[in-house]
Amino acid sequence: MRPDAVHRVLDAELTAARQRLGGQPPRVLDVGGGSGVWAVPLAAAGCAVTVIEPSPNALATLHRRAVDAGVTDRITAVQGDTDALAELVGVGSADLVLAHGVLEVVDDAGSALAALAEATAPGGAVSVLVANRYAAVLHRAIAGRLVDARRLLDDEAGQLAGSKDPLLRRFTVEGLEGLMVAAGLTVELLQGHGVVADLVPGVVLDASPGAADALAELELAAAAHPPLRDVAARLHVLARRAA
Repeated sequence: MRPDAVHRVLDAELTAARQRLGGQPPRVLDVGGGSGVWAVPLAAAGCAVTVIEPSPNALATLHRRAVDAGVTDRITAVQGDTDALAELVGVGSADLVLAHGVLEVVDDAGSALAALAEATAPGGAVSVLVANRYAAVLHRAIAGRLVDARRLLDDEAGQLAGSKDPLLRRFTVEGLEGLMVAAGLTVELLQGHGVVADLVPGVVLDASPGAADALAELELAAAAHPPLRDVAARLHVLARRAA
């Protein structure tokens, strides 16, 4: 499979950051970085990565992955919550800040995003990946969970209130853009992630030679095209702090 839309954007951003820094390693802050799914590959690519994560179990997994990849010297792990970000990292300390799967679970998404922006160096970027409200509606409707689909559509936050919903909120394109602007960030790109890939049965990929590559190409093409982008499983934003 080819690199997905998010990886492609981050690769381009890190290349640009290296140029801005005169070849120095970009400083990456991975908030809610968990077990190192993003942090370890970024460190292997030469970045200096700081991971903020509340779970000690996730941090233990991160350490094992970093050891296996030989990048322990490029990763700094800090146990803590997004709400305490200002106390954990310095202002303007990162060239790229990742918040993937974070804004859906924090108590106050606006305050969390403001803290992310503050941690970003002037001219640096914030990468946000969040669950899409409308995709959640469609996926539940397709699965026959029509009552849940209607509840998600009607709920202002896109949450299944009163249930065991693990997310406090889901986002729309308009709501996510507004949150970025309120945090003082300039949205440079807003794309879908999981536009069609989550809908194609595995049997289709197994039965047709070249289907996986064709799906990857379709996914990349669809990521930036509304209305397909607007119903992707996740929404990805790259936004910039003013230089």
